[in-house]
Amino acid sequence: MPIEPGVLVLVLLAAVLHATWNALVKAGGDRLIMITLVMAAPVPVCIAGLLLLPPLALAAWPFVLASAAIHYLYYALLVHSYRLGDLSQVYPIARGSAPALVAAAAWIFAGEPLRASEMAGVVIVSAGIMSLSWRRRAGLREGEAWAIGLALLNGLTIAAYLLVDGMGVRRSGHPLSYIAWLFVLEAAPLIILTLWRRRGDLVAAFRPHWRTGLGGGLIAGISYGIAIWAMGQGPMAHVVALRETSVIFGAAIGTLILKEPFGRRRIIAATVVATGAVLLNLGL
Repeated sequence: MPIEPGVLVLVLLAAVLHATWNALVKAGGDRLIMITLVMAAPVPVCIAGLLLLPPLALAAWPFVLASAAIHYLYYALLVHSYRLGDLSQVYPIARGSAPALVAAAAWIFAGEPLRASEMAGVVIVSAGIMSLSWRRRAGLREGEAWAIGLALLNGLTIAAYLLVDGMGVRRSGHPLSYIAWLFVLEAAPLIILTLWRRRGDLVAAFRPHWRTGLGGGLIAGISYGIAIWAMGQGPMAHVVALRETSVIFGAAIGTLILKEPFGRRRIIAATVVATGAVLLNLGL
């Protein structure tokens, strides 16, 4: 069944916010510092919230711990894939493969089968997103095959943590408690690692990036918080497919703000993704 209109609007807002924080990180310099700031920004709010929110239900703890662990693997794969391949190639493959994987996993593990039209919508959204990584030139550059392989593995980790969070938030007793604990557990090891790696001169490392990083982190926290909450309100495949339209919003931001060329291929991809999103939520 399609998700409720109000939830749909919020998920699309989450997609826009996701594209926005990725554009901020892309415009930054030191990726380790930027990602750490993005991860750390929601933590003070989450810690304060945990003092006021109900305790997390015992049944949700295995899911929140598993999600934090999967996120660590996700960031490690992301860094390595970006070292070997271009952002414009790696990112669409990783994000575009996730909706179809989540749809299959939600059917198997969460008992959420899709109608034929809904499955077609998921496949069309994934295909439209992944088409952004297509290159005209023949052959692969050195290391590019590894980058593509890592991007596909990254897609698996994205699908895994989304599935785990979707199942965990439904057992949490209170979605905000789950979200707050996840953000704290996810950020703590990365903050410790960065402080150790940049221990020689922390001030110089953080000074050029702290405004952009913290701003991007607050946006990222709101974006994924909405996504987790939405997966507790409607079918996971629908939420994930709509959220991954962030790749198209990112292309638009790149064109309008970063002055990158949009091009015929991105226009076609945007049209395909929009068609898939509509088909997914028609409820036929």
